[in-house]
Amino acid sequence: MNNNTTLTLAAIAALAGSGASLAVAEEKPEGFVEGSSLTVLNRNYYFNRDHRNGQSSPTGNGYSEAWAQGIISKFESGFTQGTVGVGVDAFAMIGLKLDTGDGRNGARSSFDVLPVDARGEARDEYSKLGGAAKIRAFDTVVKVGDVFPATPVVAAGDSRLLPESFTGVTASNTSLEGLTLQGGRLHAMSQPVSSNMRDNFATFYAGPVNSPWVAYFGGDYSLNRHVSVSLYSSRLKDAWNQYYAGTTLSYPLGEEVSLFGGLNYYKAVDEGQQLLGRFDNNIWSAKAGVKFGAHSLALSHQRNNGNDDFDYLRQSDSIFLDNSIQYSDFNSPKERSWMVRYDLDMTTYGVPGLSFMTRYGRGSDADYSNANTVYMRRDAEGNPLTDQKRWERDIEVKYVVQSGSLKDLSLRVRQANTRATAFESDLDEVRLIVEYPLAIL
Repeated sequence: MNNNTTLTLAAIAALAGSGASLAVAEEKPEGFVEGSSLTVLNRNYYFNRDHRNGQSSPTGNGYSEAWAQGIISKFESGFTQGTVGVGVDAFAMIGLKLDTGDGRNGARSSFDVLPVDARGEARDEYSKLGGAAKIRAFDTVVKVGDVFPATPVVAAGDSRLLPESFTGVTASNTSLEGLTLQGGRLHAMSQPVSSNMRDNFATFYAGPVNSPWVAYFGGDYSLNRHVSVSLYSSRLKDAWNQYYAGTTLSYPLGEEVSLFGGLNYYKAVDEGQQLLGRFDNNIWSAKAGVKFGAHSLALSHQRNNGNDDFDYLRQSDSIFLDNSIQYSDFNSPKERSWMVRYDLDMTTYGVPGLSFMTRYGRGSDADYSNANTVYMRRDAEGNPLTDQKRWERDIEVKYVVQSGSLKDLSLRVRQANTRATAFESDLDEVRLIVEYPLAIL
């Protein structure tokens, strides 16, 4: 364990100690059994991706398609009573192939709905099984095993059939009102299409990385009802150090009208053996919007000032940038992007549970002239790509059943169109997702 990681866990331990003086002596832990929960999420997932020019088709026919059923069961115990409580979390998941469009299963690509064999054919089923032991002392919870961190620098993704997870140690502390601290050291990951809970790390743009661990530490603080700030750092050993700062803002102008906004900033520099080459990048986004009754309208701007793609762990949600959307991240070197987004909540119009969203983003000025060898992209003549442009338009409709035997059943349609110059794909996507959660305990 390096010095930074030691200091990270030491800081949490120190806060746990200070929490002892803040804890209420009469507080009664809920108990191992009494605090337990068992949930089962049934997820039906259909995904097709039409590569308009066929240039990025993994199946060679310009089209990827898959329909699958996922069952995601999670058990979370309470903590045993006493100053130090112990508990356990466990999960069992299975993914079942329903149809892959006569060989259009996406092969090995970012499509990532079902695992494939050496011939690129989708498997009929796959599963994930894991768990973590946990300990609570005052306001600190430590978990050891298979975990689902959720921070701006390391976040388990859940945008495919089964969720992503990591293996290692995490800790969180809530001793101070409004402040949540989180830290961890993880030595493996399990991507959405993998049954192996001990996969090596991989990033979205550079691919597999022979790094032994990733560590992170930071916190979120709510100053009041309208302002919150977040500060985090992470290290992917021998690859990068990442630093994140962000804030969310809201301000009511009346009963029906409010303003909202926020800022996100990342800095990434190479580390150790520089497995992903040498780089010193920073990227930021800013958003401002207004909410009027059932309607929300927001405008965001994003800019990568670095010479390389801003990278993050593959299929994770570790990118809290406003213009990172369904397909595009708008994070290429020197890229500038704008996005407008509109949301509608139909509750106001007598249809509770129904919502609509659409957004349009456009990026320009992507320039790989000074990218390192890992992230370099070239044209057919071998020259670095310059003056690259793209746009994406997304539409999403979601309905959640509000009552009755099907309460909480959700139906969601997500559609995307992207067009780009040489550095990205032209494609059309449709995703149909039906989820039915059940609370067993």
